[in-house]
Amino acid sequence: MSIARLTDAERAEALAALPVWHLREDGLAIVRKLKFADFNAAFGFMTRVAIQADKVDHHPEWFNVYNRVEITLTTHDASGLSRRDVEMARFIDAIAPQA
Repeated sequence: MSIARLTDAERAEALAALPVWHLREDGLAIVRKLKFADFNAAFGFMTRVAIQADKVDHHPEWFNVYNRVEITLTTHDASGLSRRDVEMARFIDAIAPQA
């Protein structure tokens, strides 16, 4: 199954609806940084994301140190952003603590 990369217009529309996400410098991924109360809260959040990612077979790239989590979403099969990334970002936003 081929996964379509978002067009420039689709990417701009998606980013407008995801204001806490930032386009990576190369334009092929979106990134969000989160801060939690402690490691337990950060790890619990990552666990919830991991369960959803496994269900939809779309896994984030991430980095965690203590109470901080940085998430990068891109679709390797599309060589850039796809609808799968937008859907995962929406899920993450829905369960993330409000800043």
